Amino acid sequence: MAYWWKPGSGSYSPESLQKEGLMPRFEDQGRAEEWLSSFFADLVECGVADVTLYEEERPVYGPMSLDA
Repeated sequence: MAYWWKPGSGSYSPESLQKEGLMPRFEDQGRAEEWLSSFFADLVECGVADVTLYEEERPVYGPMSLDA
């Protein structure tokens, strides 16, 4: 299974997120959540306003605002 964060609204480009390494996939939900805790400021800096956690193509939860 692969978990990943899908950016929602904001003024970002998917290409720039990919280039910055901000579109990783994870083996489990816990690792995905730990990653978000560490990198949410980077996502915000790139213009992402909210994210949704996916397991493969199924939404797990979200959208979740990144507004701190």
